[in-house]
Amino acid sequence: MQTKIAANVQALKRWLGKAEEVLGNHSDRLNAINIFPVADGDTGTNLYLTVRSASRAVADLATSDVGELLAEAGRAAMEEARGNSGTLLSVFLAALAEPLHGTTRLTGPLLAAALERAEIRCWSALSEPVPGTMLSAVEAATRAANAGDAAQNGDHSNHGLARTLNAAVEAALEAVVATEGQLDPLADAHIVDAGAVGFLLILDTLRASALGEELQPELLEGLHGYGVQDPHIHLDHQAEGMEVMCTINLSPLDAATLRLQLDELGDSVILSAVSEVPDGYRWRVHVHVSDPEAALAAIRQFGEPAHLSVTTLASPDPAQDLVPDGTCRTRDTDD
Repeated sequence: MQTKIAANVQALKRWLGKAEEVLGNHSDRLNAINIFPVADGDTGTNLYLTVRSASRAVADLATSDVGELLAEAGRAAMEEARGNSGTLLSVFLAALAEPLHGTTRLTGPLLAAALERAEIRCWSALSEPVPGTMLSAVEAATRAANAGDAAQNGDHSNHGLARTLNAAVEAALEAVVATEGQLDPLADAHIVDAGAVGFLLILDTLRASALGEELQPELLEGLHGYGVQDPHIHLDHQAEGMEVMCTINLSPLDAATLRLQLDELGDSVILSAVSEVPDGYRWRVHVHVSDPEAALAAIRQFGEPAHLSVTTLASPDPAQDLVPDGTCRTRDTDD
Protein backbone atom coordinates (compact mmCIF):
# COMPACT_ATOMS: atom_id res chain seq x y z
CA MET A 1 0.00 0.00 0.00
CA GLN A 2 1.36 3.38 -0.99
CA THR A 3 2.00 5.72 1.93
CA LYS A 4 4.13 8.61 0.70
CA ILE A 5 6.27 9.51 -2.27
CA ALA A 6 9.51 11.14 -1.16
CA ALA A 7 12.19 10.36 -3.71
CA ASN A 8 14.93 12.32 -1.94
CA VAL A 9 18.29 11.30 -0.49
CA GLN A 10 16.63 9.58 2.45
CA ALA A 11 14.58 7.46 0.07
CA LEU A 12 17.72 6.54 -1.87
CA LYS A 13 19.51 5.60 1.34
CA ARG A 14 16.54 3.39 2.17
CA TRP A 15 16.77 1.93 -1.33
CA LEU A 16 20.40 0.89 -0.95
CA GLY A 17 19.85 -0.44 2.55
CA LYS A 18 16.80 -2.40 1.48
CA ALA A 19 18.60 -3.66 -1.63
CA GLU A 20 21.36 -5.01 0.61
CA GLU A 21 18.76 -6.86 2.67
CA VAL A 22 16.84 -8.18 -0.34
CA LEU A 23 19.95 -9.40 -2.14
CA GLY A 24 21.13 -11.06 1.05
CA ASN A 25 17.83 -12.93 1.23
CA HIS A 26 17.96 -13.92 -2.45
CA SER A 27 21.68 -14.58 -2.83
CA ASP A 28 21.39 -18.37 -2.57
CA ARG A 29 18.76 -18.61 -5.32
CA LEU A 30 20.66 -16.20 -7.57
CA ASN A 31 23.81 -18.25 -7.03
CA ALA A 32 21.89 -21.40 -7.90
CA ILE A 33 21.06 -20.23 -11.44
CA ASN A 34 24.37 -18.49 -12.14
CA ILE A 35 25.79 -20.33 -15.16
CA PHE A 36 26.62 -17.43 -17.51
CA PRO A 37 29.21 -16.23 -18.43
CA VAL A 38 30.70 -18.95 -16.21
CA ALA A 39 29.00 -21.34 -13.83
CA ASP A 40 30.75 -20.15 -10.67
CA GLY A 41 27.58 -19.81 -8.61
CA ASP A 42 28.33 -16.44 -7.01
CA THR A 43 26.17 -13.80 -8.72
CA GLY A 44 23.91 -13.37 -5.70
CA THR A 45 26.84 -13.11 -3.31
CA ASN A 46 28.68 -10.66 -5.54
CA LEU A 47 25.65 -8.39 -5.96
CA TYR A 48 24.98 -8.45 -2.23
CA LEU A 49 28.55 -7.58 -1.25
CA THR A 50 28.75 -4.81 -3.87
CA VAL A 51 25.49 -3.20 -2.76
CA ARG A 52 26.57 -3.54 0.85
CA SER A 53 29.67 -1.46 0.09
CA ALA A 54 27.49 1.21 -1.54
CA SER A 55 24.90 1.25 1.24
CA ARG A 56 27.40 1.52 4.07
CA ALA A 57 29.35 4.28 2.30
CA VAL A 58 26.35 6.63 2.22
CA ALA A 59 24.49 5.66 5.38
CA ASP A 60 25.81 8.69 7.28
CA LEU A 61 26.53 10.97 4.31
CA ALA A 62 25.25 14.48 5.02
CA THR A 63 23.87 15.83 1.75
CA SER A 64 20.57 16.68 0.12
CA ASP A 65 21.96 16.20 -3.39
CA VAL A 66 20.78 12.88 -4.86
CA GLY A 67 23.53 12.99 -7.47
CA GLU A 68 26.21 13.41 -4.81
CA LEU A 69 24.75 10.54 -2.81
CA LEU A 70 24.65 8.15 -5.76
CA ALA A 71 28.13 9.21 -6.91
CA GLU A 72 29.56 8.26 -3.52
CA ALA A 73 27.59 5.00 -3.56
CA GLY A 74 28.90 4.21 -7.03
CA ARG A 75 32.48 5.07 -6.08
CA ALA A 76 32.39 2.84 -3.02
CA ALA A 77 30.77 0.02 -4.97
CA MET A 78 33.30 0.34 -7.78
CA GLU A 79 36.30 0.24 -5.43
CA GLU A 80 35.22 -3.13 -4.02
CA ALA A 81 32.98 -4.50 -6.77
CA ARG A 82 32.72 -8.28 -6.76
CA GLY A 83 32.55 -10.35 -9.90
CA ASN A 84 31.09 -9.59 -13.30
CA SER A 85 27.64 -8.74 -11.94
CA GLY A 86 28.90 -6.60 -9.07
CA THR A 87 31.20 -4.66 -11.37
CA LEU A 88 28.35 -3.93 -13.79
CA LEU A 89 26.12 -2.88 -10.91
CA SER A 90 28.76 -0.46 -9.64
CA VAL A 91 29.06 1.02 -13.14
CA PHE A 92 25.28 1.39 -13.15
CA LEU A 93 25.22 3.23 -9.82
CA ALA A 94 28.07 5.57 -10.72
CA ALA A 95 26.54 6.46 -14.08
CA LEU A 96 23.06 6.87 -12.60
CA ALA A 97 24.43 9.74 -10.53
CA GLU A 98 25.76 11.80 -13.43
CA PRO A 99 22.54 13.52 -14.63
CA LEU A 100 21.29 13.94 -11.06
CA HIS A 101 23.95 16.24 -9.60
CA GLY A 102 22.43 19.38 -8.14
CA THR A 103 18.96 17.88 -7.68
CA THR A 104 17.25 17.13 -4.39
CA ARG A 105 14.56 14.71 -5.57
CA LEU A 106 14.10 12.09 -8.22
CA THR A 107 11.44 12.66 -10.89
CA GLY A 108 10.26 10.71 -13.92
CA PRO A 109 12.24 12.69 -16.51
CA LEU A 110 15.36 12.72 -14.32
CA LEU A 111 15.12 8.98 -13.74
CA ALA A 112 14.74 8.40 -17.48
CA ALA A 113 17.85 10.48 -18.18
CA ALA A 114 19.81 8.74 -15.43
CA LEU A 115 18.85 5.28 -16.68
CA GLU A 116 19.87 6.23 -20.20
CA ARG A 117 23.30 7.35 -19.00
CA ALA A 118 23.68 4.18 -16.96
CA GLU A 119 22.70 1.97 -19.90
CA ILE A 120 25.31 3.58 -22.15
CA ARG A 121 28.02 3.25 -19.51
CA CYS A 122 27.20 -0.38 -18.73
CA TRP A 123 27.27 -1.48 -22.37
CA SER A 124 30.48 0.44 -23.07
CA ALA A 125 32.27 -0.87 -19.97
CA LEU A 126 32.31 -4.40 -21.39
CA SER A 127 34.62 -5.28 -24.24
CA GLU A 128 32.08 -7.79 -25.56
CA PRO A 129 28.60 -6.95 -24.20
CA VAL A 130 26.13 -9.80 -24.51
CA PRO A 131 22.31 -9.52 -24.71
CA GLY A 132 20.33 -11.85 -22.49
CA THR A 133 22.07 -10.67 -19.34
CA MET A 134 21.72 -7.83 -16.83
CA LEU A 135 22.45 -5.50 -19.75
CA SER A 136 19.15 -6.44 -21.40
CA ALA A 137 17.19 -5.70 -18.23
CA VAL A 138 18.89 -2.30 -17.90
CA GLU A 139 18.17 -1.56 -21.55
CA ALA A 140 14.49 -2.53 -21.27
CA ALA A 141 13.97 -0.44 -18.14
CA THR A 142 15.65 2.54 -19.81
CA ARG A 143 13.51 2.34 -22.93
CA ALA A 144 10.31 2.07 -20.92
CA ALA A 145 11.25 5.03 -18.72
CA ASN A 146 12.13 7.21 -21.70
CA ALA A 147 9.02 6.21 -23.64
CA GLY A 148 6.70 7.04 -20.74
CA ASP A 149 4.47 10.08 -20.46
CA ALA A 150 6.56 11.68 -17.72
CA ALA A 151 9.74 11.72 -19.78
CA GLN A 152 7.99 12.69 -23.00
CA ASN A 153 5.98 15.53 -21.46
CA GLY A 154 8.43 16.72 -18.82
CA ASP A 155 6.14 15.66 -15.97
CA HIS A 156 8.14 16.07 -12.75
CA SER A 157 5.20 15.26 -10.47
CA ASN A 158 5.16 12.39 -7.99
CA HIS A 159 2.55 10.61 -10.10
CA GLY A 160 4.85 10.92 -13.10
CA LEU A 161 7.65 9.30 -11.13
CA ALA A 162 5.35 6.47 -10.06
CA ARG A 163 4.35 5.78 -13.65
CA THR A 164 7.97 5.83 -14.77
CA LEU A 165 9.14 3.45 -12.05
CA ASN A 166 6.25 1.03 -12.59
CA ALA A 167 6.88 0.98 -16.35
CA ALA A 168 10.60 0.42 -15.86
CA VAL A 169 10.06 -2.52 -13.50
CA GLU A 170 7.47 -4.11 -15.79
CA ALA A 171 9.81 -3.81 -18.78
CA ALA A 172 12.74 -5.21 -16.80
CA LEU A 173 10.62 -8.22 -15.82
CA GLU A 174 9.77 -8.89 -19.46
CA ALA A 175 13.47 -8.68 -20.30
CA VAL A 176 14.32 -11.15 -17.52
CA VAL A 177 11.81 -13.67 -18.84
CA ALA A 178 13.24 -13.23 -22.34
CA THR A 179 16.82 -13.99 -21.25
CA GLU A 180 16.05 -17.70 -21.21
CA GLY A 181 15.71 -17.69 -24.99
CA GLN A 182 18.62 -15.36 -25.74
CA LEU A 183 21.54 -17.45 -24.51
CA ASP A 184 22.05 -21.12 -25.36
CA PRO A 185 23.32 -22.13 -21.88
CA LEU A 186 20.20 -20.64 -20.28
CA ALA A 187 17.88 -22.21 -22.84
CA ASP A 188 19.50 -25.62 -22.38
CA ALA A 189 19.18 -25.36 -18.58
CA HIS A 190 15.67 -23.86 -18.82
CA ILE A 191 16.49 -20.93 -16.53
CA VAL A 192 16.61 -17.15 -16.64
CA ASP A 193 19.78 -15.10 -16.18
CA ALA A 194 20.88 -14.58 -12.58
CA GLY A 195 22.30 -11.09 -13.10
CA ALA A 196 19.12 -9.92 -14.81
CA VAL A 197 17.00 -11.20 -11.91
CA GLY A 198 19.31 -9.45 -9.46
CA PHE A 199 18.88 -6.17 -11.32
CA LEU A 200 15.09 -6.65 -11.33
CA LEU A 201 15.15 -7.02 -7.55
CA ILE A 202 17.27 -3.88 -7.19
CA LEU A 203 14.98 -1.88 -9.49
CA ASP A 204 11.81 -2.99 -7.69
CA THR A 205 13.48 -2.04 -4.41
CA LEU A 206 14.05 1.45 -5.83
CA ARG A 207 10.40 1.62 -6.86
CA ALA A 208 9.21 0.55 -3.43
CA SER A 209 11.57 2.89 -1.55
CA ALA A 210 10.68 5.93 -3.67
CA LEU A 211 6.93 5.34 -3.67
CA GLY A 212 6.52 4.17 -0.08
CA GLU A 213 5.30 0.76 -1.18
CA GLU A 214 6.21 -2.86 -0.55
CA LEU A 215 8.21 -5.08 -2.87
CA GLN A 216 6.31 -7.16 -5.39
CA PRO A 217 7.03 -10.84 -4.58
CA GLU A 218 4.82 -11.88 -7.48
CA LEU A 219 7.49 -10.52 -9.85
CA LEU A 220 9.51 -13.68 -9.29
CA GLU A 221 6.66 -16.15 -9.70
CA GLY A 222 7.12 -18.37 -12.70
CA LEU A 223 10.74 -17.42 -13.40
CA HIS A 224 12.31 -20.68 -14.53
CA GLY A 225 14.84 -22.05 -12.10
CA TYR A 226 13.95 -19.56 -9.37
CA GLY A 227 11.64 -21.68 -7.24
CA VAL A 228 12.83 -22.44 -3.72
CA GLN A 229 12.77 -26.17 -4.43
CA ASP A 230 14.64 -25.88 -7.73
CA PRO A 231 18.14 -27.40 -7.80
CA HIS A 232 21.41 -25.49 -7.87
CA ILE A 233 21.84 -25.57 -11.64
CA HIS A 234 25.39 -24.21 -11.52
CA LEU A 235 26.60 -27.43 -9.85
CA ASP A 236 25.89 -29.28 -13.09
CA HIS A 237 28.36 -27.09 -14.99
CA GLN A 238 32.13 -27.01 -14.62
CA ALA A 239 33.61 -23.52 -14.43
CA GLU A 240 37.23 -23.09 -15.41
CA GLY A 241 39.78 -20.30 -15.20
CA MET A 242 40.48 -17.42 -12.87
CA GLU A 243 38.87 -14.08 -12.19
CA VAL A 244 41.18 -11.08 -11.73
CA MET A 245 39.84 -7.83 -10.28
CA CYS A 246 41.59 -4.67 -9.14
CA THR A 247 41.58 -0.89 -9.09
CA ILE A 248 44.39 1.10 -10.74
CA ASN A 249 45.15 4.64 -11.91
CA LEU A 250 45.44 4.91 -15.70
CA SER A 251 45.45 7.56 -18.38
CA PRO A 252 42.72 7.10 -21.02
CA LEU A 253 45.35 5.86 -23.47
CA ASP A 254 46.78 3.38 -20.97
CA ALA A 255 43.25 2.16 -20.17
CA ALA A 256 42.58 1.53 -23.85
CA THR A 257 45.90 -0.28 -24.19
CA LEU A 258 45.24 -2.43 -21.14
CA ARG A 259 41.77 -3.32 -22.40
CA LEU A 260 43.24 -4.55 -25.69
CA GLN A 261 45.83 -6.65 -23.86
CA LEU A 262 43.26 -8.19 -21.52
CA ASP A 263 40.96 -8.91 -24.48
CA GLU A 264 43.77 -11.02 -25.93
CA LEU A 265 44.38 -12.83 -22.64
CA GLY A 266 40.81 -13.61 -21.59
CA ASP A 267 37.17 -12.60 -21.68
CA SER A 268 34.48 -10.85 -19.61
CA VAL A 269 36.73 -7.79 -19.68
CA ILE A 270 35.29 -4.74 -17.90
CA LEU A 271 37.08 -1.42 -17.47
CA SER A 272 35.23 1.52 -16.00
CA ALA A 273 36.42 4.80 -14.51
CA VAL A 274 35.87 5.18 -10.78
CA SER A 275 37.02 8.77 -10.26
CA GLU A 276 39.30 11.40 -11.76
CA VAL A 277 42.90 11.57 -10.55
CA PRO A 278 45.92 13.59 -11.73
CA ASP A 279 46.87 12.55 -15.28
CA GLY A 280 43.89 10.26 -15.72
CA TYR A 281 41.29 8.23 -13.85
CA ARG A 282 41.05 5.52 -11.26
CA TRP A 283 39.72 2.42 -13.04
CA ARG A 284 38.04 -0.78 -11.91
CA VAL A 285 39.35 -3.75 -13.87
CA HIS A 286 37.74 -7.18 -14.26
CA VAL A 287 38.73 -10.13 -16.46
CA HIS A 288 38.37 -13.92 -16.67
CA VAL A 289 41.62 -15.63 -17.72
CA SER A 290 43.28 -19.02 -17.79
CA ASP A 291 46.65 -17.51 -16.81
CA PRO A 292 46.34 -14.91 -14.03
CA GLU A 293 50.08 -14.21 -14.02
CA ALA A 294 49.91 -12.90 -17.59
CA ALA A 295 46.98 -10.66 -16.67
CA LEU A 296 48.75 -9.36 -13.57
CA ALA A 297 51.88 -8.63 -15.61
CA ALA A 298 49.79 -6.66 -18.12
CA ILE A 299 48.17 -4.66 -15.33
CA ARG A 300 51.37 -4.00 -13.39
CA GLN A 301 53.17 -2.50 -16.35
CA PHE A 302 51.01 0.58 -15.64
CA GLY A 303 51.44 0.63 -11.85
CA GLU A 304 50.63 -1.27 -8.71
CA PRO A 305 46.92 -2.24 -8.44
CA ALA A 306 44.80 -1.86 -5.31
CA HIS A 307 41.90 -4.00 -4.08
CA LEU A 308 43.44 -6.89 -6.01
CA SER A 309 41.77 -10.30 -5.98
CA VAL A 310 42.57 -13.40 -7.99
CA THR A 311 39.82 -15.98 -7.58
CA THR A 312 39.30 -19.42 -9.04
CA LEU A 313 36.04 -19.54 -10.97
CA ALA A 314 35.57 -23.18 -10.03
CA SER A 315 35.47 -22.42 -6.30
CA PRO A 316 32.02 -22.67 -4.69
CA ASP A 317 33.14 -20.20 -2.03
CA PRO A 318 33.63 -16.66 -3.41
CA ALA A 319 35.45 -15.67 -0.21
CA GLN A 320 38.37 -17.93 -1.12
CA ASP A 321 40.98 -16.09 -3.15
CA LEU A 322 44.24 -17.19 -4.66
CA VAL A 323 47.16 -14.84 -4.26
CA PRO A 324 49.77 -14.66 -7.05
CA ASP A 325 52.10 -17.20 -5.38
CA GLY A 326 49.34 -19.81 -5.65
CA THR A 327 48.43 -20.01 -1.96
CA CYS A 328 44.88 -19.59 -0.76
CA ARG A 329 43.65 -16.68 1.31
CA THR A 330 40.29 -15.71 2.74
CA ARG A 331 39.21 -12.23 1.75
CA ASP A 332 38.07 -9.96 4.56
CA THR A 333 34.71 -8.85 3.20
CA ASP A 334 34.58 -5.93 5.62
CA ASP A 335 37.61 -4.18 4.08
